[in-house]
Amino acid sequence: MSNRLMLCRRVRRFFVACALGAASLLAASAQTLTTLHSFKLTDGADPFYITLAEGRDGKLYGTTDSGGSADYGTAFRITPLGSFSVLYSFDITHGAHPAAGLTLGPNGLFYGTTVGGGVYGDGTVFSMSARGAITVLTSFNGSNGQYPYAPVVLANDGNYYGTASLGGPVFSGTTFKMTAFGALTVLLSFDGGSGAQPFAGLVQGPGGRFYGATTFGGAGYGVVFSITSSGMFKELSNLYGSGFPAYPIGTLVLGDDGNFYGTSVQGGEYFYCGTVFQITPTGVLTVLHSFSGADGEYPTAGLVQATDGKLYGTTSQGGTHGFGTIFSITTSGAFTALYNFDNVHGAYPYGGLMQHTNGTLYGTTAGGGTTGDGTVFSLDVGLGPFVKFLLNSGEVGSVVQILGNHLTGTSSVTFNGTAASFTVESDTFLKATVPAGATSGAVVVTTPSGALTSNVNFTVKL
Repeated sequence: MSNRLMLCRRVRRFFVACALGAASLLAASAQTLTTLHSFKLTDGADPFYITLAEGRDGKLYGTTDSGGSADYGTAFRITPLGSFSVLYSFDITHGAHPAAGLTLGPNGLFYGTTVGGGVYGDGTVFSMSARGAITVLTSFNGSNGQYPYAPVVLANDGNYYGTASLGGPVFSGTTFKMTAFGALTVLLSFDGGSGAQPFAGLVQGPGGRFYGATTFGGAGYGVVFSITSSGMFKELSNLYGSGFPAYPIGTLVLGDDGNFYGTSVQGGEYFYCGTVFQITPTGVLTVLHSFSGADGEYPTAGLVQATDGKLYGTTSQGGTHGFGTIFSITTSGAFTALYNFDNVHGAYPYGGLMQHTNGTLYGTTAGGGTTGDGTVFSLDVGLGPFVKFLLNSGEVGSVVQILGNHLTGTSSVTFNGTAASFTVESDTFLKATVPAGATSGAVVVTTPSGALTSNVNFTVKL
């Protein structure tokens, strides 16, 4: 049996029956879920830990862990209304089994990882054009990491940062920095005590530090940590099991309150079912919700904070039918079950949600649908359109890339009220220059359809 298959089985051993059932079932509020595409093996199967990425063209881009012409996975594109295209079928040489999603870069390319394939069979980091042209940027070789299950994150310094679930001197995983051209530097090799097997990716926080979690290591249930771009490591929370989150797999998200939010596959009040938790940049950890099975179990994906301030996420199993759920939760812990998957509309959403600039949430399931190979879906929770940045900070004079909808005819762009010069590149993409005198705050793009406000504040670097 390959190391990769053993690792997959170890992760999936989490998915056992909950030890305690819930006394009551939370009623899912009425939401509009639409199945946009059902995979059928030839065009992909089993989209795994992916979160879809919005491109400059307003379309959604993602990957499947298997399927395609060689059954090593695919990269695909889908419009917000469901027009689907296969962009690439992986072939081992260029990587195999892209378990994570894609990240849009400032050059218009998407960056991603594969769990296998490449020169040494240990996985790759690749770039891909919007038309599906793949370039392998680096192949993992064991010493610098193996089997990356997480996407890379674009940092404010223009480099990409990520994790590999195994590899390094003691085979416990690594964190790395990579240039846009593929020069990779290992920042940290985990040793068990500092954490082990980081399935989650990294997120950049205040001060430029990166925040992440390991699924194992520490006291045995994982470690939440921060690390600088030069590799200075700090343990924020050593997870101890009972009452705490246990075995986090999903990438943390930075909330608008400056705290980080995440999920764990197990832990909490019911232990085997998982949690949603908050952790401050200094390491104060609070469990916001303990899943019970009836309201979902085994959340393998991270969260997204939508424009209403709520956090939205998925559980890979549990709920009314046992096929997983979609939920929302406030930063203070008010939980709402939104949707119970029924296999017909998808099953086992291992991946997370993203909010498109049209306001709608999008995601994938690893199973269910027409042929059982998974789905792409949208969930309308009644939120309106907005604009978002590729990078949310920059100096005066720097060019900021902005994604949105119906941008043709834009009459003004302001940075916290200060007018900026701009160029509309397409109906879904524009560039603006941070103006002199600008201060940190919301960016507003005024279009013929109305004013669109950024989903997060822009930070003007001094």
